[in-house]
Amino acid sequence: MEKIKELLLQALSSATSLDALEKIRIDFLGRKGSITTLAKNADFSKMSVEEKKGFGQKLNELKTFATAKLVEMQERLQASAPRRKSNELDLTAPGKGRRLGALHPITLAQMELEDIFQGMGFSVVYGPEIESEYFCFEALNIPHDHPARDMQDTFWLKNQLILRTHTSANQVRTLLRFGAPIRAIFPGRCFRYESIDPSHENTFYQCEGLVVDKNISVANLIAVMKTILSQVFKRDVKVRLRPGYFPFVEPGFELDLNCLICGGKGCPTCGDGWIELIPCGLIHPEVLRHAGIDPKEYSGFAFGVGLTRLAMMKFGIRDIRYLNCGDLRVNEQFSVLA
Repeated sequence: MEKIKELLLQALSSATSLDALEKIRIDFLGRKGSITTLAKNADFSKMSVEEKKGFGQKLNELKTFATAKLVEMQERLQASAPRRKSNELDLTAPGKGRRLGALHPITLAQMELEDIFQGMGFSVVYGPEIESEYFCFEALNIPHDHPARDMQDTFWLKNQLILRTHTSANQVRTLLRFGAPIRAIFPGRCFRYESIDPSHENTFYQCEGLVVDKNISVANLIAVMKTILSQVFKRDVKVRLRPGYFPFVEPGFELDLNCLICGGKGCPTCGDGWIELIPCGLIHPEVLRHAGIDPKEYSGFAFGVGLTRLAMMKFGIRDIRYLNCGDLRVNEQFSVLA
């Protein structure tokens, strides 16, 4: 044991690095080290009880001595090692990844629409997603027993309020607030109890538009629709205007867009080559009366751009379910750096 102590001290005196110190530790205290081997090779069968006790005590003292000397030398080597200044660049350190955020495709479409409409003199107005039955239905010429309510499968809350089924709920609310004349859009989220497929979701986004002034006609409506589409898609797109029924407009129209995903051939997104994009029409006189506006003096038109479908057509997204999946990789494909 004394010989092992002497060899340990000699080895420690020549150690100049932590790696060398680790090798010394293994040579003496490792599984095959000299101290461990000494304990394994001892022939306890030839020792008396007192000899066994004395051997075990001295062996423990040797292990304690070796461990203390190794720790002492480790602290000495660490203290003498050159220290890097806190402001010094360490070229060996691993780099830190930097990930920029991305805007959602619907957000991009909404921002672009808001810019276009503001350039045409429209105000951007936001309304509540939790709405009263009055503004969502009754003020829009849809009384409680009206069959059109069957078209609006609705999420009702326990306090008799509802998740709005369309941003049209902002029409009378805004007219009561600002009066006429007015030009405004109302972008936002809507909710319907829909059967989900590639072009239908229970949560989607619309951008309602409203113009009320004197001598407004269908010609004004068509002019605004053409301006929107030309600026959004920045190319000629094929559209069709067909009659459509909405209780809050008269006459009502459906503006359909020739599907830009399949080129009008028909696909799971559009079905027959056309996709409903902008329901619109002249504001019904009853809606104006609910807003306290005389329909003999003022007229107007309203439209609802499907923001979700607009984003699908603009960015070539084939399935509406991608937009609500929460996968950041969807955003990163279409976003641009601001």
